[in-house]
Amino acid sequence: MSYHPRNGAVTDAEGKRPARLLDQVRHKLRAKRYSLRTERAYVGWVRRFILANDKRHPRELGGPEVEAFLTTLAVRDKVAGSTQNQALAAILFLYREVLQQALPWMEDVIRAKRPAKVPVVLSQDEVRRLLAAMEGRTWLLASLLYGTGMRLMEGVRLRIKDVDFARNEITVREGKGAKDRRTVLPASLVPHLRAEIERSRTWHAQDVADGFGEAWLPHALARKYPNAARELGWQYVFPAKRRSVDPRDGCERRHHVDEAVLSRSLKAACRLTGIVKPVSAHTLRHSFATHLIESGYDIRTVQELLGHKDVTTTQIYVHVLNRGGSGVLSPLDRAR
Repeated sequence: MSYHPRNGAVTDAEGKRPARLLDQVRHKLRAKRYSLRTERAYVGWVRRFILANDKRHPRELGGPEVEAFLTTLAVRDKVAGSTQNQALAAILFLYREVLQQALPWMEDVIRAKRPAKVPVVLSQDEVRRLLAAMEGRTWLLASLLYGTGMRLMEGVRLRIKDVDFARNEITVREGKGAKDRRTVLPASLVPHLRAEIERSRTWHAQDVADGFGEAWLPHALARKYPNAARELGWQYVFPAKRRSVDPRDGCERRHHVDEAVLSRSLKAACRLTGIVKPVSAHTLRHSFATHLIESGYDIRTVQELLGHKDVTTTQIYVHVLNRGGSGVLSPLDRAR
């Protein structure tokens, strides 16, 4: 499959016929360096949009059909506001980047409501109980997310070169908003991380011996540094147990561990400990921030560790503390 910059058309490998529309969407997303998760989501929404309009080509559709589709998501399917926004972003990408058509301003779309929610936060005792019910790699990954404030995908995508034991810090590469940042490396996890990296080193050496061993490199680094992909520093701290074929280029390589493994482990730990709160990997990040503020750390410091662009995003954790039972004395207790 090849892309022709003059007319924006994508042809198959033999250059004879235009590629399918969904393949064109995938090609454009990869050319613009979108993540594989975003690619799958966008392609899924484009497919749903086409099916919702009796498989008509999007060139035959326009603003009214897009409005109807988005409204149906909110009214009939009752999706969350973020889900509707993702569907809109996918369709806008289709028209602007692939079909190169402008859509009119869609002011009649019924928007899904985005309720203001206070983040779920565990107490320090609940965190201890939760982690005590876990073991192995999932325990280490969960401990790392809580101890550093990293997002789930930032944790599983962590490269060996970005763990600095000498300075007790971790560099998070291309976090949300494509920004790098540094966060603290918990001293208690150092021996466990060293052991995990040693396992990654062993698996990498075996991969190289088998004729593989190249890690996926972001953007154009593979061309700029052709030997970097085989270097140990670019390997994942939490590699998958088996190699797999990368759908982006068809190469067999060792990817990072599947993030769903941690989600299942967290749910199992909640059942064992009797924690009834809806715990996810992001709950550990929320708990990290709240416990730092509880300990008296400056909100600007917490903002930098979390990688928030605006301090108002970080201030929600101050509201969590203020809304707790320790912040307000119930009038019932005063009456006694």
